[in-house]
Amino acid sequence: MTNASYRQFCPVAMAAEILCTRWTVVLLRELVAGSTRFNELRRGVPRMSPALLSKRLRELEAVGVVERNRLAGPQEVDAYRLTQAGRDLQPVIESIGMWGQKWVETEPSLENLDPELLMWDMRRNLDTDPVPDRRVVIEFIYPELPEAQRKWWLIVEPDRTVDLCHIDPGFDVDLFVTVDLRTMTEIWMGLRSVSDAVEREAMMLVGPSQLTRSMQSWLGLSPFAQQEKLAS
Repeated sequence: MTNASYRQFCPVAMAAEILCTRWTVVLLRELVAGSTRFNELRRGVPRMSPALLSKRLRELEAVGVVERNRLAGPQEVDAYRLTQAGRDLQPVIESIGMWGQKWVETEPSLENLDPELLMWDMRRNLDTDPVPDRRVVIEFIYPELPEAQRKWWLIVEPDRTVDLCHIDPGFDVDLFVTVDLRTMTEIWMGLRSVSDAVEREAMMLVGPSQLTRSMQSWLGLSPFAQQEKLAS
């Protein structure tokens, strides 16, 4: 995958030649999380150029970590899925995430705020069980952001699929969540709770009590939020 070979027979060195190129581990995180289509992967790695994303996918396919299949339909698109070799990397990716949550200092983590990535992660981790059995629309408002990034909508459909919209979908909103991006990111990372943010007036919830009181349970948190952070 790279000309920068370590020239060592050690399995760690050989694996590092495949996994340690820029963006590769983050891309594998997206594949492990279930993203399969190119546009889905782009939303999970919004700062990765499309050209580099294509290159990394080709490299992972060449070494047998990813397989590409053509999906039939009105517009044929490629789907990228992990092979058995790729699926074996899931505990590796999870361990890296747990290590980062535990040992990487909080402030450097929170210097990289990104509303699109945050909302995408919240969408795919949202627990629909506590949400009413109908269409539910939740509008997130980040007052400090530019207008183009300020409002996002999570839509839970009756079939329990969850959509993310950055343009007003035109549905009645069930719950308005007004919060600054840093606070919402802290909640997603498990660094503070919804109740703490509301009590400190860093978050304002307007909507039925069924949604406001259960927000901590249905909100899509980071899969690493359960890990206590030991680094300050």
